[in-house]
Amino acid sequence: MLPRPSLAAILLVTASLAGGLPLACSSSPKVTFGDDDGGADASDFIDPQPLSANLVVDQFGYLTGDEKIAVARSPVTGFDRGRSYAVAAKYALVDARTGTTVFEMTPTAWNDGATDPSSGDKAWWLDFSSVTSAGDYFVLDETANVRSDVFAIGDDVYADVLVQATRMYYYQRNGTAKPAQYAGASWQDGPEHLGAKQGTACTLYNGTTVKDLHGGWYDAGDQNLYTNWGASDVIILLRAYQENPAAFGDATNIPESGNGVPDILDEAKWELDWLLRMQNADGSVLSIVGQDGPTPPSQGGSTDTAPSTATGPCKYGPANSSATSTSAAAFAYASRIFTDISATSSAYAGYSKALSAAATSAWSWASANPDVVFQNSGVLGAGEQEVDDNGRIAKQLQAAVFLFSLTGDATYRTYIDAHYQSVRLMSASLLDMFDIEDTDTLLEYTRTTGATAQIVANIETTWSSGFTSDANLGAVTGNSDPYLGYLSTYTWGSNQNHSDQGNLFYDSLTFGLAPASAADARKGALRALHWLHGTNPLSLVYLSNMGDHGAAQSASCLYHSWFAKGSEWGQVGTTKYGPPPGFLSGGPNPTYAWDSCCPKSCGVACPASPPSPPSGEPAQKSYANDNDDYPVDSWQITEPDDAYQARYVRLLSKFVR
Repeated sequence: MLPRPSLAAILLVTASLAGGLPLACSSSPKVTFGDDDGGADASDFIDPQPLSANLVVDQFGYLTGDEKIAVARSPVTGFDRGRSYAVAAKYALVDARTGTTVFEMTPTAWNDGATDPSSGDKAWWLDFSSVTSAGDYFVLDETANVRSDVFAIGDDVYADVLVQATRMYYYQRNGTAKPAQYAGASWQDGPEHLGAKQGTACTLYNGTTVKDLHGGWYDAGDQNLYTNWGASDVIILLRAYQENPAAFGDATNIPESGNGVPDILDEAKWELDWLLRMQNADGSVLSIVGQDGPTPPSQGGSTDTAPSTATGPCKYGPANSSATSTSAAAFAYASRIFTDISATSSAYAGYSKALSAAATSAWSWASANPDVVFQNSGVLGAGEQEVDDNGRIAKQLQAAVFLFSLTGDATYRTYIDAHYQSVRLMSASLLDMFDIEDTDTLLEYTRTTGATAQIVANIETTWSSGFTSDANLGAVTGNSDPYLGYLSTYTWGSNQNHSDQGNLFYDSLTFGLAPASAADARKGALRALHWLHGTNPLSLVYLSNMGDHGAAQSASCLYHSWFAKGSEWGQVGTTKYGPPPGFLSGGPNPTYAWDSCCPKSCGVACPASPPSPPSGEPAQKSYANDNDDYPVDSWQITEPDDAYQARYVRLLSKFVR
């Protein structure tokens, strides 16, 4: 299953770094490292050696008691194949505050010196897991006198990263102003999509019925809102909270901060409130809100592409079964969470009860109308949110699980027991990153009071068997990837897949499955995170604008209607502002292709050939430093997306205390 279509994020690698990606995000390339390894006191670092793209690390850092491996790399194939690297006989781990060597490492060749086909590189591992003292460090090639990025070792190395990643949803809020107090001076905006014929007066796409449908989150780089996807994103964020509540505070500087409710739940409520507006009196839930963003500079628009400048009308699609079922699941899950919150805060009195009523009403309608579909492609929005017959069963199954957990009503258990085998985990005995939402639905059932014991046993046995496969636990114990973040395949939205592979590993710990492999499961989850944080062939943190938050090389521009190429927010260090911190880009995509109209029939000029990278590259290098729109179609690699973000937040939060 391909991830939902979307827009993008871009990288900032300097031309002076061997192996860096060509800079194509701006017509006037500029080298920018922010604070070079982050933090207000980075000027205290003693790190005079040149930074090398051949020594890659998690640029934010490593937890004190966990695995810590840097990777030395020598490109063999791909755009950087002419920049080979001679591995040194030994490497030093250097305290960046004192310049003192604290540990020495002998490199270990990955796979006996073989070239990895997914990256096109040879690699060596530099293991400093035994170092547990908190501090700031870098890895030094003592022969060539070049170093890695500076990184931290400590128990709180990801706390600020999680704050920035969750704040992405504030910037994605629709139907509100974003004052500088919360958004920052660079990203403040006035009221958006609240004008005539916009969010408070949204019209049925093929009729005249008007509804107030303001609010919710922009789904991705476009400014459309999709019920199926938005409700799923809420469910994932609620999972993240439930699985580690202590990771989430009440001081991330959003308007609701300080109200006694963790800000991640305030943010989920913003989307839930919109879903409630999307619900009709009969319990059905509308499928989509379509609205255009500002005209980008590439199409003759202004460089001011803030959402408040969009003037187009709001249109919505009719109710459908899948959106109604997914909303029922989100309402039921949230009702349970907000019931617990009401014990400590009066901020949302009565909200849990309203959500419960909305959930049961939606379930009733979807049960009576299981096959109502609305294909929005070519009508509203940018991506198709409808699902197939089996997908609608999966959505209803998810609603049944959360409603059973909320109410204990045996009606829901009956539906679960009759349909649980439709999930691919059971029907094909297949456990992989692509189906983790459906798999987590079944795992949720296994810990629900009153669940049918034999079915719980069937689910757990099948899950545990799939967990030991070569694509899952076997990839960790077999060290299948030189950069430690193994994926069985790279597709559109591969950064979501990295996060979900990590979440799959951590499910073993969350649900108490395969306990003998708990240490390897935790290791696998962290390896997925390290890959996203810079332990990859591009030495790139795939989060936007993190130079002031600990990353020397992070995504500098995004394919996004607000942060469009040529706009004031187009690129960190080149345009006036650049995008906000913390947006996760789509990631490497070996299926990338320029528009099918190229090279001759697009109405606008095409490049002389498909841009390479990302074309013609090994999978892990199929990424370009570009946010061009049609006909280059960079959204295939660099667009952010609420789903990518939710899965990343869920994984990251496991390692924040």
